[in-house]
Amino acid sequence: MKQTAFASFVAFWSVIATLVVVHTLSPEAVIADQPKQSITLEELAQHSSEDDCWMAIEGKVYDLSDYIPKHPTPPMIMTPWCGKDATEGMRTKGYGRDHSPAAWAMMGPYKVGVLEE
Repeated sequence: MKQTAFASFVAFWSVIATLVVVHTLSPEAVIADQPKQSITLEELAQHSSEDDCWMAIEGKVYDLSDYIPKHPTPPMIMTPWCGKDATEGMRTKGYGRDHSPAAWAMMGPYKVGVLEE
C-alpha cells in the first residue's frame, strides 16, 4: 500500500512539474511580452498573396506567409483568406469542424499585432 501511495505521489508531482515547464516554454508566453501593433483592415488587405499572407483570426493578426508551405493542405485552401478576417476558416475548416487545440497553439509565433476595431 505504501508503495502505491508513493508512486501516485511521485506521478502527480511529475505531471504538475511537466505542465509548469510546458507552460513556461510555450510560444504564447514569449509573444505576450512583445508590444502589440494595431493593424487596420486596409493594412491587412495589402498582405493578400501566398508570399505575403496576413490573416486576422479572432481579432489578432498573423503573418502566415512562412507557414503556408507547412500546412497539411494545398496552399489554395489558405490563400483565399490572405488579407482578410479568417476566423470563420479557422473555426470551420470550410466544413464545420474547428481546428485542433494544437493548431491554435501553433499560431503564437506568427502573431504580428491586433486588428484595429
